Amino acid sequence: MKNQLAKLIGTSLGFGYAPLGPGTFGTIFGLICYVGMAYGYGIVEGETMSMQLDYLLIGLILVFTWLGTWSAKELEAEWGHDPGKIVMDETVGVWITVLFIPFSWTNVLLALIIFRFFDILKPLGIRAIDEKMLTPFAVMLDDILAGVYSAITIQIIIYYFQT
Repeated sequence: MKNQLAKLIGTSLGFGYAPLGPGTFGTIFGLICYVGMAYGYGIVEGETMSMQLDYLLIGLILVFTWLGTWSAKELEAEWGHDPGKIVMDETVGVWITVLFIPFSWTNVLLALIIFRFFDILKPLGIRAIDEKMLTPFAVMLDDILAGVYSAITIQIIIYYFQT
């Protein structure tokens, strides 16, 4: 039972089982959740940021960083360190990317592209975490850092191109 729960969480409700690009599917899962939450709060495209949505995202980021770390630890014996099927790290990383930005489909698409750029190429210390820190938390940490870099990048883009 515990192993099945770890798989359900680690794979972001099964999105990590995608045969091609599971990290992209984990990111898409995170964005589907974000869009659902935005609509749930009645946020319409172009509306300014919602602090309620941001508070919810912060809570989810904290809870699922812990749960993702737990699932990576639980599944390490069976799947090895940082297997492609564990995509909760991408889900959390893209939630960090969309924090404090106005909701729009353009920004959702930007978040997908920018986050995947940082997650795949792993610049600015992300690769060092990915290759040198071989702990269950490191599975989450490299994508958390990718999410921070993505959040900064998207904020710059919004400031210069969407104001």
